[in-house]
Amino acid sequence: MARQLAEQLSGRTGLRVLDVGCGQGTQALRLARAGHLVTALDPDPVTLGAAQAALAAEPEEVRARVRLHTGDGHHCGRWFGPRSFDVVLCHDVLRYLSDPDPMLASLARVLAPGGVLSLVVRNADALAMRPGLTGDWRTALQSFESTRYTNRLGLSARADRLADLATTLAEVSVPLRHWYGVRVFTDTTPDHAAPVDGRQLAQLLDAEERAGRQDPYRQVAALLHVFGGK
Repeated sequence: MARQLAEQLSGRTGLRVLDVGCGQGTQALRLARAGHLVTALDPDPVTLGAAQAALAAEPEEVRARVRLHTGDGHHCGRWFGPRSFDVVLCHDVLRYLSDPDPMLASLARVLAPGGVLSLVVRNADALAMRPGLTGDWRTALQSFESTRYTNRLGLSARADRLADLATTLAEVSVPLRHWYGVRVFTDTTPDHAAPVDGRQLAQLLDAEERAGRQDPYRQVAALLHVFGGK
């Protein structure tokens, strides 16, 4: 995801970034290290605390580029005016919303002309892949016609179809510009699997990146990394 984001922002520096649902701050810190000015939101104080701890370990020049806030992306209009940001990230957030459209409209409002919206969503067109590959045939059969699933945390979540998401993005004036697949080969890797490092990790990342940018592989990815442009 970081490589895909860097490709879409190539040649642009000092951008104003809003990271909605920043989690542990992984992408926010990477963008700050690259010289961008990042405002990061998350409604969970525990998760935001992890982001604060990670930020505290960064050099002073990186810390100066990041602002962390407790907040929900639905309420961006309370804190930020229209066209406040050049880049808006909303990764792994829409899956927990029964209706993503209000959130997308709120994010589009704070995006400046020429800005980039980066979304990461569960791929509804490939929901049967994970249960099918792990031999859970009942769930696989139920997944073909559904956009609901249970994630690895045991929470009920929702997936998005690319065509529907493209329609919504066009309606909020941030039309689909590019998309990638994420976790094409590694989605069924157990959470308790031993870490992969060294040369094998480099090869894994290269294989995933290549699959995520070309058909038919990206079409069956667990996640979609979708970019809209205003």
